[in-house]
Amino acid sequence: MDALTRNTLPADDPALFELDLRGLRRHWAEAADRPPMTAEAMTGADRRAQALSVPGERLMEHAGTAVAAAVHALALDQERVAVGPILVLCGSGNNGGDGFVVARRLGGRGFRVICVLVSNESRPGTPDAVRNWQRLDGIEAVRRLHAANPRDLSVLGGSIERVAVVVDALLGTGVRGGLREPIRSAVELARRAREAAVPVVAIDTPTAVDLTSGDPSDPVVHADLTVTFHRPKTGLLTRRGAALAGRVLVAPIGIPPEADRV
Repeated sequence: MDALTRNTLPADDPALFELDLRGLRRHWAEAADRPPMTAEAMTGADRRAQALSVPGERLMEHAGTAVAAAVHALALDQERVAVGPILVLCGSGNNGGDGFVVARRLGGRGFRVICVLVSNESRPGTPDAVRNWQRLDGIEAVRRLHAANPRDLSVLGGSIERVAVVVDALLGTGVRGGLREPIRSAVELARRAREAAVPVVAIDTPTAVDLTSGDPSDPVVHADLTVTFHRPKTGLLTRRGAALAGRVLVAPIGIPPEADRV
């Protein structure tokens, strides 16, 4: 693999879906070797990147594509492809928007996907997430669902052992206090999936694990693999954060150096 391909961002990288997890780690080694940052620093870098004319939707596309490649590699590595669909649990914010990109990218590669908007509202809460939710319309391999309450999620729980992989795209940062419904029930669903030996992949951080401190709320997602973005996160390097994150990949998403302050 030449240097040009290694430096290509995920959404533009033709080699990405040919790599296994070790290959992805090597492919993104430069990002993983950067100094760690807090959640607040990452939010600032994201905002400064957009102020420098890097569209938020493009950052989301790179992030979701990177996660889709990791889910693809994990499913092949653990021989999960034929087990059943990929279940993508998405919150209403930009973490959920990343999840919608994951669903579209995997659906486009022939994976069966169930993509669930877990929210009291019938549509996502940010413009970029809305656009990516709408882009799932008409993709035959992707089934879109809306779960507004625990009852909606309980239907999925009855056959959770027949899911190939669960993707946690619920919340991108930690929370103060207990989780609210229906997010709480979605976290419990991810927990039951893992107890049934279904691998869980978290986007940026396992839901309810603080990216800065690593402190969890209750309940919390326990992931087998976490794909975080741009730089390692301080919270995922603590003992508790690392235990809940599982294996961690750090993917570049196109934040320019001039937007980056550690």
